[in-house]
Amino acid sequence: MNLLFANDRAGDYPESYYAATATLLPPFPRLVGEARADVCVVGGGFTGLSTALHLAKAGVDVVMLEAHRVGFGASGRNGGQVGSGLRIDQDEVERLYGRDDALKYWQIGEDAKALVRDLADDWRPGIAHVDWSAKGATETREYADFLRGEPYSYDQVAPLSGEEARALIPGSTFHGGLIDRGAGHIHPLKFALKLAQLAQDAGVRIFENSLVHDIRGIVRTGQGRVKAEHTVLALNGYHERLHPALSARVMPINNFIVATEPLDDPASVLAEDVAVADSKFVVNYWRLSEDNRLLFGGGESYGDRFPKDIQALVRKPMLEIYPGLRDVRIDYAWGGTLAVTSSRLPDFAHIEPGLWSASGYSGHGVALATYAGKMMAGAITGDASRFDLMNNLRPLAFPGMGIARRPLLNLAMRWFALRDQLGF
Repeated sequence: MNLLFANDRAGDYPESYYAATATLLPPFPRLVGEARADVCVVGGGFTGLSTALHLAKAGVDVVMLEAHRVGFGASGRNGGQVGSGLRIDQDEVERLYGRDDALKYWQIGEDAKALVRDLADDWRPGIAHVDWSAKGATETREYADFLRGEPYSYDQVAPLSGEEARALIPGSTFHGGLIDRGAGHIHPLKFALKLAQLAQDAGVRIFENSLVHDIRGIVRTGQGRVKAEHTVLALNGYHERLHPALSARVMPINNFIVATEPLDDPASVLAEDVAVADSKFVVNYWRLSEDNRLLFGGGESYGDRFPKDIQALVRKPMLEIYPGLRDVRIDYAWGGTLAVTSSRLPDFAHIEPGLWSASGYSGHGVALATYAGKMMAGAITGDASRFDLMNNLRPLAFPGMGIARRPLLNLAMRWFALRDQLGF
């Protein structure tokens, strides 16, 4: 089953809070006939839009192909959190790659946040991490101290005591955590649409409702084709049917979000306008919208289909944290397909001459996917230093072969979800 069409109407945005509150762009045309370009970008999410924008700003002729609408996938559906660093903690990056390269990766993360902050119209600072266990809170405090010390000297992060965590999230039982005021949160679909508008203004030819089914030599859609010197695959969770080299390392999973009705007393949910993520393996994440709704993400699935009752799936972890919201109405509930890797580090690849890819952001993609586009554009136009550094992170392939790979991931994820439920 093609994940692009398994859960969504062709050429339409999901019925999400984001789609309901963004000013959508007029549809771009479908590709019909032949087009020529220096670069063909396949995929209209953060990675593809940013790649196209930065190439066009460098004077490169770009065609972008999107199967549905720009920002249709995870880019327009996610929690909107713009975190620091990579997906794994920085001390673990040091252990794996050494301090010198770890510092370079940290700077990439800082530059990625800065790029989003500069481009977004609605940047709101602050992300808190909160821990369910005393042991986890102690480790998080030590990690905050690690970042605040040499050589990172990152003074935007501070530990949260249990009392401070429970004051930030009234009525909760968290044991502590940290707050990162250099991170932030945005309306992700508005951001994707702005990138699309900037790309078009810079000269990118954008085509929607143009599903790519072949990239061998010429990029082909149902009614057209593109001849280009370079092709960029910006597919993330929707790559499986297009290139086998990506499928081994990047696995799609589904995640879900609800938006409540506007809350009469939003401060009873969050004492500050910051985003939050907790310490569970299947992460819960939440924040307030501009109109005082709770946007709460939680729950995952690993097959092709979304569950029939997304609202019930997400309401369960929401009420674990906020039992007082039991009678609050849910106005929106939606799902999205993202992509994970075995290491939770992104997969950057120069697959063959003229064929490029970046994907597998593992839930940390708002900043990294946007900056990936800038790095990919740099590599194509002659400066591959940062792209090559990210390519060194290439994760190992998932175990299993072919159709067995997704069931094995499903079993592994369910085991970690069970550990969450048992309190490990």
